[in-house]
Order: sequence, then C-alpha cells, then structure tokens
Amino acid sequence: MVEIDFLTESDREQWYALARGKDAYFNVERPEASYERTWRRLLDDERIRGIAARLDGTMVGIAHYLFHASVWYSEKCYLADLFVDPEVRRQGVATAMIEFVAQDAEKSGSPALYWNTLEDAPARALYDKVGTFHEGLVLYTYRRAPGRGAAGS
Repeated sequence: MVEIDFLTESDREQWYALARGKDAYFNVERPEASYERTWRRLLDDERIRGIAARLDGTMVGIAHYLFHASVWYSEKCYLADLFVDPEVRRQGVATAMIEFVAQDAEKSGSPALYWNTLEDAPARALYDKVGTFHEGLVLYTYRRAPGRGAAGS
C-alpha cells in the first residue's frame, strides 16, 4: 500500500536522490544551491509544499505543489513536480500523490488543481484518467535576452 505524507527534515537525503532523478529524467541541470533553496522552501514556506510517497517504508516518489492567488478564484493549486522511481511505476504511486494533493488543495480552500506536462510524456496516460485535457491550450514563456536569467530562480 502506498503511504503519502508531507516531507520532513529526516527525508532530506531520499528527497535529494529523487529530485536529482527527476532532473536527470527531464535532462535538467541545476546548481547545488537550487536544491538547497528548494528543500528549504518545501519545509519552511506555507504556500509551497512537498510530499513523499512510500512503499514498505522506502521513499519512491515526490511531488511539489504551491498555492497562488488567482484573478477569478480565491486561489489555485499548481502541481509543479511529480516523480516516481522508475522501478515502481504503474503501481498507483503517482495516482495516490495526485489524489493527496487534490485533497490538500480542497482542504486549503483552493477550488482548482492544475499541472502541465510534455506533449509526449508517458505520464499522460495517467493524466488523461485523473484530469481534464484542454486541447488547444498553448503555453508560452517569456524569452529573455541572452545572458539575462531570471532573478532569484
């Protein structure tokens, strides 16, 4: 059975391994300081949350989400990251984490939970079961001039 709970200080090393695994899977490189900053936010910022999924006591999945203001709603909940160890995929871990986040969002008064993913992501099979696909929705991100990164990222 999958057990889901909020991250605690004792989860640090296992979280680092899974966070790095997520980044390797998506071919993302981050400086070490980004992991430390994100870890602190997950534990210290009341609007940013992290959860761990465990099978037989071993952490096998992580999810990060945040609550933010919305123009038309009181607030929304954005599922920013969801990663399950490849060795235990297709055992209900990701579904359990999404359901946990949805319940937490509802308890927190957030009427909307949303996320995005890559068009060819294998996880879309699950997302099509638990979410509503918005065909035609196009995501844009601002293109900065070369050499100008986002401050404080």
